[in-house]
Amino acid sequence: MADNHSHSSSPCGHTHGAPKHSKALYTAMTLAFIFMIIEVIGGWVANSLALISDALHMFTDVGALTLSLIVLRIAHWPRTPEMSYGYQRAEVLGALASALSLWALCGVLVYEAILRLFTPQSVQGPIVFVIASIGLLANLMMMRVLHSGQGENINVRAAYLHVLGDLLGSVGVILSGAILWWTGWNPIDPIITIVFSLGIVYGSGKIISESVSILMESTPSGFDPIAIEKDLLLIPGVKEVHDLHIWAVSHRKVSLSAHLIAENTHGALSEAHTLLQNKYKIRHMTIQVEDPEHFESQFCYDCDKKTSEHVH
Repeated sequence: MADNHSHSSSPCGHTHGAPKHSKALYTAMTLAFIFMIIEVIGGWVANSLALISDALHMFTDVGALTLSLIVLRIAHWPRTPEMSYGYQRAEVLGALASALSLWALCGVLVYEAILRLFTPQSVQGPIVFVIASIGLLANLMMMRVLHSGQGENINVRAAYLHVLGDLLGSVGVILSGAILWWTGWNPIDPIITIVFSLGIVYGSGKIISESVSILMESTPSGFDPIAIEKDLLLIPGVKEVHDLHIWAVSHRKVSLSAHLIAENTHGALSEAHTLLQNKYKIRHMTIQVEDPEHFESQFCYDCDKKTSEHVH
């Protein structure tokens, strides 16, 4: 045969992951909502922007966790002829929306904090300290609930980063409350707000970068296309490698397609499969293999050349 087309993929069903992550997300969302109410009331009573900002961040946690739950369900809908990859990229879109919402919130908080630096207001340090300590406990509980899932799902990881950012914010607010309690220096409240807001922006930037990379179908981190091409060229009988594409369908599902020119088409196909599955752990691949004579007679510019050129 002149042409060999191979499609290899792992099973598409990942529905077992949805209930596991959903339970963790529901638990974290409930904790976030309860302590958000506590912080809103405490911030209003203490007149603390840092505490109110932490409560607003907790509010975004509730929103992010709710979004994560919705997206997690959508991502496990069965694929259709029109949606041949299914809805797995819903996880990426959810993570991107969650991270961007953090940036928007931080922009508002920094603006309010700068205003307070110019017009300091009296803040009740003891109330801030106590409420923020309770918030820290809530964040620790939520992080523990979400920890196992954040390494498996980019959407859960985005929610985890929301909670991590809130935890750092709670630490900052505790520090703010302690300084206010002992010294009465009111500018510490907006300063802490600015510091932890910038930290959140930095941390969520990685989620945005990874999400955009997946949506743009760039080569996932950890995969070197040049090295993979060289390895394919080392397969006995392979003369050329064309149209090598590596992209991520979702956070943990990598796909590859390639066009090989090889004398031993069946052997080259089998070797390519083994190489990509064992060395690079790629399970979803589409490989087309053609013998040099057939390829040259159909696709070369100059059939007298020993090396064929692929016309795209």
